[in-house]
Amino acid sequence: MEPPNEESPSGAPSATRCGVIAIIGTPNAGKSTLVNALVGAKVTIVSRKVQTTRVQIRGIATEGASQLVLIDTPGIFAPKRRLDRAMVASAWAGATDADRVLLLVDAAKGVDEEVESLVARLAEHVKDCILVLNKVDRVEDKSRLLALVEDLSKRLTLERVFMVSALTGDGVAELKRYLAERVPEGPWLYPEDELSDIPLRQLAAEVTREKIYNLMHDELPYQMTVETESWKELRDKSVRVEQTIYVTRDSHKAMVLGKGGQTVKRISQDSRKELMDIVGVPIHLFLFVKVREGWDRDPARYREMGLEFPKD
Repeated sequence: MEPPNEESPSGAPSATRCGVIAIIGTPNAGKSTLVNALVGAKVTIVSRKVQTTRVQIRGIATEGASQLVLIDTPGIFAPKRRLDRAMVASAWAGATDADRVLLLVDAAKGVDEEVESLVARLAEHVKDCILVLNKVDRVEDKSRLLALVEDLSKRLTLERVFMVSALTGDGVAELKRYLAERVPEGPWLYPEDELSDIPLRQLAAEVTREKIYNLMHDELPYQMTVETESWKELRDKSVRVEQTIYVTRDSHKAMVLGKGGQTVKRISQDSRKELMDIVGVPIHLFLFVKVREGWDRDPARYREMGLEFPKD
């Protein structure tokens, strides 16, 4: 499908625009929620558990004759494990390759140690950026917002400042219009009706991983992953999906299964319901839980997630 050929005020066709926009921030700043709000559909998982985004996920939003390719990067934090290092490297790669960089800051938390470190490194890598203060609805004293902008403007060259609530949508439309005007002229990279470049198999795995985090909260350690082993379309147009949840210990497996298999059954029900909404056809979801010690040290697992395997 071709992008729309809108007319400018003079009556001449408007040139199409397209740009890659990296959203950078610390864990739980609201990057995934903002990407979903800009796209107008869920394309990346949202969880209260930190560091749930592990790979660069491109959400595709349109505004008039402009296409915005939004990169939901993993949250930038001090990496301790091999997987952490791979995620942070992926996030910085997204920032340096983008046409525009959004620095997303949780306005309710302000500038803490993680934001301090992020801003210092961002100043070294990016000439200027767009500051987006998120969760402003949680800040009662609005003078704090102005103080926060003043503080960050001393550390970075800010192209523009936006105050939004990605969760409620306040301020998101204004941000989207601004980005549409600022991305470079050029052809669209994706068809008009495409919302994300993530394959359905990977999106399905991400949905199930989100349901695990949302249901189990902090009970389950971070070292857990989900892989879609099989995606088969059946004659009646329904889809049979087989996924494996990999954990690192037998005790973790017991937690995911739950007493009498009740926990994994709830995970399956929640994930199947959302996948049916996304795909639009009946889903038959089968979940298996396996122990795979050291999966986070296996290069093949990193390739499955689209990450570079750190060598040291």
